Amino acid sequence: MSSLKRKERPAAPPAAKSATPASESSRPSKRTKSSESGKENGKKDAPKPVSAPLVSRLKEEEPLFPRGGGSVLSPLEHKQIQIQANNDVLFEQDSGKAGKKGEKGAKGVKKQQKRKSKGDETSSKPGHAEDSVKIESLNFKRLVKGSLVLGSVCAINALDIAVALPNNLIGHVSITSVSDSLAQRVQAFAENDEDDDNTDDDTNDVDLAALFQIGQYIRAYVVSTIDESADAQGKGRRRIELSLKPVHANSGMTEQDVVTNCTLMASVVSVEDHGFVMDISIADSNMRGFLPRKQLDKDVPEERMQPGSVLLCVATGKAANGKVVQLSALRATLGSIKQHPSEATTIGTFLPGAVADVLVSEVSEHGIVGKLLGHLDVTADLVHSGAGPDGVDLEEKYKVGSRLKARVICTFPAAKVPKLGISVLPHVLSLQTKPGIKDGQEASPQDILPHSAVVECKVERVEAEIGLYVDVGVSNVPGFVHISRVKDGKVDALFENSGPYKIGSVHPGRIVGYNAFDGMYLLSLEKTVLEQPFLRIDDVPIGAVVLGVVEKLVINSDGLGGLIVKIADGISGLVPEMHLADVHLQHPEKKFREGMKVKARVLSTNPAMHQVRLTLKKTLVNSDLPAIKSYEELAVGLQAPGTIINILQHGAIVQFYGRLRGFLPLSEMSEAYIRDPKEHFRVGQVVSIYIISFDPDAGKLIVSCKDPSAFGLDKQVALQKLKVGDVVSARVTQKTEDDIFVELTESSLKAILPVGHLTDKSTNKTQSALKKVHVNQVLSDLVVLEKNEGRRSITLSHKPSLVKAGQEGKLLASLENARVGDQVHGFVRNITPTAAFVQFGARLTALLPKSLMPRDVQALPDFGMHKFQPLLVKITSVNRDTSRLVVAIPAAGDEEVKQVVKAGDEAVNSLDPSIRSMDDISVGKLTKARVVSVKETQLNVKLADNIQGRIDVSQIFDSWDEIKHPKNPLQQFKQKQILQVRVLGVHDARNHRFLPITHRSSHSVLELSTKPSDLKEDKEPEPLSFDNIKAGSTSLGFVNNIARNNLWISLSPNVRGRLDVMEASDDLSQLKDVAESFPIGCALRLRVLSVDPENKRLDLSARSPGSANALTWDKVEQNMVLPGKVTKVNDRQLMVKLSESLAGPVHMADLADDYDEANTLKYSKNELVRVAVVELDKSNKRIRLSTRPSRVLNSALPVKDKEITKNSKLEVGEIIRGFVKNVSDKGLFISLGGDVIAMAQIKNLSDSYLKDWKDHFQVDQVVKGRIISVADGRIEMSLRPSVVDKDYVPLITVADLKEGQVITGKVRKVEEFGAFIDVDGSANVSGLCHRSEMADKTVKDARTLYNTGDRVKAIVLKVDVNTKRINLGLKPSYFEDDDEDDMDIDGEDDGAALNSGDEDDDDDDEEMSDDGGAILITGTDNIQDESEDEASDVEMEEAVAGLDAGGFDWSAGSLDVEEKSSGVVAETADAPSKKSRREPQIQVDKTAELDVHGPQTASDYERLLLGQPDSSQLWIAYMAFQMHVSELANARKIAERAIKTINIREDTEKLNVWVAYLNLEVAYGTDESVEEVFKRACTYNDEQEVYERLASIYIQSSKRKDADELFEKMVKKFGSKSADVWVNYAHFLHTSAQSPTRARELLPRATQALGNQKHLYLALMPKFAALEFRSPNGDRDQGRTLFESLLAAYPKKFDLWNQLMDLETSADVVDPATVRDLFERGSKVKSLKPKQAQTWFRRWDKWEEENGDAKSRQRVKVLAQEWAAKKKAAQGAKAEAEDDE
Repeated sequence: MSSLKRKERPAAPPAAKSATPASESSRPSKRTKSSESGKENGKKDAPKPVSAPLVSRLKEEEPLFPRGGGSVLSPLEHKQIQIQANNDVLFEQDSGKAGKKGEKGAKGVKKQQKRKSKGDETSSKPGHAEDSVKIESLNFKRLVKGSLVLGSVCAINALDIAVALPNNLIGHVSITSVSDSLAQRVQAFAENDEDDDNTDDDTNDVDLAALFQIGQYIRAYVVSTIDESADAQGKGRRRIELSLKPVHANSGMTEQDVVTNCTLMASVVSVEDHGFVMDISIADSNMRGFLPRKQLDKDVPEERMQPGSVLLCVATGKAANGKVVQLSALRATLGSIKQHPSEATTIGTFLPGAVADVLVSEVSEHGIVGKLLGHLDVTADLVHSGAGPDGVDLEEKYKVGSRLKARVICTFPAAKVPKLGISVLPHVLSLQTKPGIKDGQEASPQDILPHSAVVECKVERVEAEIGLYVDVGVSNVPGFVHISRVKDGKVDALFENSGPYKIGSVHPGRIVGYNAFDGMYLLSLEKTVLEQPFLRIDDVPIGAVVLGVVEKLVINSDGLGGLIVKIADGISGLVPEMHLADVHLQHPEKKFREGMKVKARVLSTNPAMHQVRLTLKKTLVNSDLPAIKSYEELAVGLQAPGTIINILQHGAIVQFYGRLRGFLPLSEMSEAYIRDPKEHFRVGQVVSIYIISFDPDAGKLIVSCKDPSAFGLDKQVALQKLKVGDVVSARVTQKTEDDIFVELTESSLKAILPVGHLTDKSTNKTQSALKKVHVNQVLSDLVVLEKNEGRRSITLSHKPSLVKAGQEGKLLASLENARVGDQVHGFVRNITPTAAFVQFGARLTALLPKSLMPRDVQALPDFGMHKFQPLLVKITSVNRDTSRLVVAIPAAGDEEVKQVVKAGDEAVNSLDPSIRSMDDISVGKLTKARVVSVKETQLNVKLADNIQGRIDVSQIFDSWDEIKHPKNPLQQFKQKQILQVRVLGVHDARNHRFLPITHRSSHSVLELSTKPSDLKEDKEPEPLSFDNIKAGSTSLGFVNNIARNNLWISLSPNVRGRLDVMEASDDLSQLKDVAESFPIGCALRLRVLSVDPENKRLDLSARSPGSANALTWDKVEQNMVLPGKVTKVNDRQLMVKLSESLAGPVHMADLADDYDEANTLKYSKNELVRVAVVELDKSNKRIRLSTRPSRVLNSALPVKDKEITKNSKLEVGEIIRGFVKNVSDKGLFISLGGDVIAMAQIKNLSDSYLKDWKDHFQVDQVVKGRIISVADGRIEMSLRPSVVDKDYVPLITVADLKEGQVITGKVRKVEEFGAFIDVDGSANVSGLCHRSEMADKTVKDARTLYNTGDRVKAIVLKVDVNTKRINLGLKPSYFEDDDEDDMDIDGEDDGAALNSGDEDDDDDDEEMSDDGGAILITGTDNIQDESEDEASDVEMEEAVAGLDAGGFDWSAGSLDVEEKSSGVVAETADAPSKKSRREPQIQVDKTAELDVHGPQTASDYERLLLGQPDSSQLWIAYMAFQMHVSELANARKIAERAIKTINIREDTEKLNVWVAYLNLEVAYGTDESVEEVFKRACTYNDEQEVYERLASIYIQSSKRKDADELFEKMVKKFGSKSADVWVNYAHFLHTSAQSPTRARELLPRATQALGNQKHLYLALMPKFAALEFRSPNGDRDQGRTLFESLLAAYPKKFDLWNQLMDLETSADVVDPATVRDLFERGSKVKSLKPKQAQTWFRRWDKWEEENGDAKSRQRVKVLAQEWAAKKKAAQGAKAEAEDDE
């Protein structure tokens, strides 16, 4: 027992007065003083080894036994000390607590030793047991698998229920963890979910809401506890999985433990007459329970007691054999505390939910400790003892030794000694929900104060390290504020009598939850929670306008699929692509970015799925119309906005808020006639509608776009007076193929006259009458057929029979006026195979069955009727309950009908004498039949008057040659023709199935065959089936049905196959109209492609064997014209399927011969088209298709825009058109056809300046331009109107220049060795004039003669077209009139490569590539020939700059000739020695030989590297060259070579390569490769320098998160010795991270890290202050404050005044008063020296001259004179004092 006492000892009750209560919350307490106590008491002996295994379980608990063993005090002295400690309220400090606990530990050790040595079993034993019990609250850590806990159902979802557990815990019970029988039902449903209808029914059957109710008490078993890792916000998610299965919930109980008044979880097994058989699953027992119906509350519905439901029951008795337990579920019995299990003999009886009679053994202000059955420890914690929430004085209410009734609420399986948790709260004892009382009325606490409500909280009790118990104004229901929710940030402790949260203080709080089991509100006092608009999705009101921040862009295969917008902490919503804007955005990713603030409106919420849908449409967000979201908010005539989500042929579906949807009929879309709604509306469009009608029960809502206000009062009255059956006149306003729109002459009401109602005659006659109708014609004798006042629609009829009925008042318009036997006029509304529907007035419809028609019309197609045909019918049946009306044609005789319906087995008028009855008919019998009617796919025949049959078209012909008319094979048969037939079986007319002869019914006819092969007497017919069909075989088939993409073919009465439309014919023209080319019944010769007998799937083809085989890459050839099917249509291209394995795109340039007509939307999905193969790349499986008429129809057709392929030769000066493929930052990429792409630089887009030039161009726009260059395989175009004009003069190229030609130009660049001159009127052609060709005298430095921008006249000395080198001369002698031919040129090979403009640093139109592959490699700012301002990355003179890794652009692909071009390198290589100076005549300047474009191949780089192995610039350019050709591996190898090759002394050159290497890995490598290169770079270079360079690279690559993490490492590593790292970090946070608050938080850290190093402090503070001035996110006042502190600390450093003045005067908005005040303060500095004063006043005077007036300038002069006079007087006084001494 020693080890047990060690574990439980620290929780002894004497800790009640401590600031750390014995009752713990789910947050572990920090017990710092306990260890001190252990040290004080443990100086004698070492701790015993047995305590070691308990360290892991008790690492957060108080210390175990104090060191040194037993105490020297007697037990009586211990008791006195304990009583004194309990009563002493003046010593509640931590040290006191720890000390007392240490003493108690010593006492416990002594008692243990006594019991071991003496075996003392006296009264000291109970005292020790009490001391060993710790009052523990149930929390997440103490919940382990196997724990049992009492809970209350607080939420019911579709697949689980949520259970409120003690101490603000929530558990979840899955639908499969309720009971075994319920899990089996769910499993059965899951296995049978193939049938969608059954699945829906089944899922509705298993409804957890029908099995449980909110507030129901249950006992649960802990299955698992899941503690997920904390997320980015530091919030971990914990989930408790529970089980209600009796085998789990009753675990631990045996038959012996089941006694009267014990509680059991029971599951319904079956429902009996007098009760329910219950499963209680007692271990090792067959015991079952029985719940009588009278022991069930009357308000419990019957459906709740279905098999699988569970209840918490109390045992009322046991059967004599002990195998059946009588149960009760009455609330009164369950909640009675008088009935406790007094017969219990073991602790297994007392599971959570049981009533316990507890002997109180100890009481403290934090809980109650007691005994059950004399030895089982039970505890009631701070909450469930009532001390915390209700403020009960436990020591006053409960006395030691008294007994109390409590309810067990949890077990502690992890405890060494068995222990239970109990509750004495009234609502838990009675198992009732705790009511709240507000204004004297009882109500649900959640109704009184709903979630997220803000209330005033008054602190009633303070628990120092747990939280606050507050009064929220609701009687009987307290509130609790956990210490973590008291305020933003950490709160170490709370105090009762001091601090802002003392007892009696009032604070605003927000309801964040309610625990029904504890009966407490959960609140938060945090400011962020109070200010947060929503705490959960349930709080987000549908239709509300919210502000949010774009959190993420959702990218899918089609581009931007939506936005994730954060509207509150932890709540984000989705903005679908449809709702990004009112119009469809071509490039939405350019408009939205992460972090962008947006204004949205909530479309719908789904708390169960944690989903919120938002809209950014301005018309919805800014709309003042009501946001309707349910039928309760609707009213006829209400105007509201809605979004079209689907457009149908007859209308559109409009989505409102929430799940509310409405239907917008075609007739209500506009006052004008609309033929196709897709022409006027689009999906995603917002429309303003008016409610016409709605039916909440049926879920129907009809809306209209028509403004009801336009429908005046006079028209409304006229519409009300108009009755169905009235005869009116109307004027025609519009005529269409289907309807005539008219306006009533008397009331001006609009109405519709369907074309079918023009006459009583045939369709042709009606069409002839339609042609005679014209607009403005007045039609008379029109009868009102229908009227809908809600929709304001009127339908008229001009049928004479209906008009006459209307005039006579006999037009039937309601079911009440229908009388059996009446003959009424109507018209055919619809025809089915078994009946016709007849319509009368007011849309009243009657059924006309086939059996009530004359016999002679029953066999006719459509019974010889047509739609809108007038009929005189007789009413035979009226059923007003079901609103059904049955009519008959008067000519049909009832007896005759009955004879047909009730025909017996005896054959009537049989054609075959051998057939006397149906019994004489068997399968295989040969007989005769008469043709009754000829259909498209069958012959209807009769063997006798009462024996009907059919001959399927597939059972008539044996071969193709027998068919005379393939499109209508049955045309050769006539009515009443006698045929020889053979009986095959029975055909069920209801479901069209082929059945055996034994399956005859009233709906079946005989299935016959008249095939010549089947009529042979010696052969029995073998019906075709899927089993005897083989792939590759041929067969004869007939079209049975036409679907959208295929034809259904009948091979026999019971075998059907599918024929894809693409496989229907080799002739593409026949596929344009499949229904016309292959009508139903059409015969086809077919070949079986595949057959699947199991699934009865058959694929057929009607194409010839040579072409019908799937087209493959091996068979397709260029210029072939093929049929194809459009499979995908978007704005840019069509995808055309040629075969199952071959498909290709048709781009915009290949759609039409005239680009103006190119439109992909002209085509639709599954449309058949003819395409031509333009280009083919079989190796890469790429194909280019074209639908140009000149390609697929006739090559002689006119072509406006010629087809361009990769083999097309484009000439400079040629004018062509193309489609914009990409709009980049450097210009346009234009698709000319296929892979041929041209580029138009920005400067070539327009003659005029375009401020926002990108707004003038968009993707797929047709543009016209002229080819200006085709050099190096790159096509360049100009779109300038002046260039495209016919009079355009091509620009001069290298080939146009000749030696001796005089040109004019402009000096572009001047170097020491010469000048680069751009030739006027050229395509960026430039040449080099060497310094030796500039003047007749020797020129040592060309920069002394010419400057950039000088206009010059030059002569062409030499042109090398191959190398593109041009040598120019500027000597005056070249332009004299003499004929001197020989010119003195120093270098025969002088010249420079042709400059195409790419090396010009001032030219914005740099070389571009369409794929955007060019990247920026940085890291070369240490190259010696860069400008001196790059010497320091972080040095701040005038402004603070962030880290920069350099600016080397390796997209240039060459070593540009800049300040130090390769020519200079060559010149440097021939460094001028003394010898060369003595012999200048043999020194040859080969600078001009260098190609301005630099090295173009790998060999060129290798050759240059032989001479310059230490040049980092050359190595980096070589890496860039490899990246241009996508050779990443080679670029890495070159970097490694460079690192090994460059001399070890060249630190800067090596560093440049390392930085470029890092750039390469960041851009193209992985995190692992970056880390590897970074570590190596730190090893070989200055570590801080490498860190700064990598941070700069991250910033330039927009990897802000990586940069942030790296900066944190930098400040920890170098922050104590370098101020620059802090400044750089702050600059990053200010500018890149947009987080100035974090930047300001760096300053205290920086000053602490740098310590008292004055020089570092002065290097840090001014720059931090300057950031506040320079940063767009800075705070100037903050900067001034920092400078003021500096000036106060270092008054003699006058340079700080100058820095502050620079910042004040360089601001965008200068405050003159602030500047003048600063000048004046600076002039009064005591340590100001005369020279400094002179500079200061001069600066002041100059500023006043620019910004002030004469008066202010005069004041400066006066102040300067005064300062000088004071200084002079002070110096004189000082001199006199020295003289006096």
